Amino acid sequence: MIELLPKAATPSRPPIISLRDLRLSISAAAGTVNILRGIDLDIETGETIGILGPSGSGKTSLLMLVAGLERATGGAITVAGTDLARLDEDARARFRLAQMGIVFQSFHLIPTMTAVENVAVPLELAGRPDATAVAAEALRRVGLGHRLSHRPAQLSGGEQQRVALARAFAPGPRLLLADEPTGNLDSETGKLVMDLLFDLCGQAGATLLLITHDPVLAARCGRTVTIKNGLLA
Repeated sequence: MIELLPKAATPSRPPIISLRDLRLSISAAAGTVNILRGIDLDIETGETIGILGPSGSGKTSLLMLVAGLERATGGAITVAGTDLARLDEDARARFRLAQMGIVFQSFHLIPTMTAVENVAVPLELAGRPDATAVAAEALRRVGLGHRLSHRPAQLSGGEQQRVALARAFAPGPRLLLADEPTGNLDSETGKLVMDLLFDLCGQAGATLLLITHDPVLAARCGRTVTIKNGLLA
């Protein structure tokens, strides 16, 4: 008689983002302002998650903390297995460059640089000798292969945001952070940009953290959470 052994349990991967009692306060003339008042949230690798909330609810502050662009005043934040509180400003910048792509509502392109030069910036900072070639290919993937030498002022708003998407995805990030990426675009252009963003995330297997006030846009994500008054509602 053959004895069947139980199957070994498949080890679960830790979440790519883990927030525990995350807090952010700032000092103002009228006293302390509590922006985030204790956020607990896990985001799994490859997940797409929409963060909803009204203006001033703390959702953009949450993204800034995850990106390491701001320091939490309380709680713990771990991204890709790294405790961000242990990193100084330079180390957070290097970590961001290696792990993340970020797309903001404002395109944040360098006006004196061409599209391909803008996309090549993070690749050059990472020491990639093929930065220009990779940047050009990234622009072709977003439909801008014919705009490589154009500067931001020569591009439409939708084209500028596609340059920003190419710049975010060119280094191959594990995590894509998007803060109201269609906020400066008309509805038709915004839909095209979001279709592209989701396609690129799917192709790259990247985790998406999307900040938005639009429930229809958030519903395209696999999960949505809402922040109100600095807390998960």
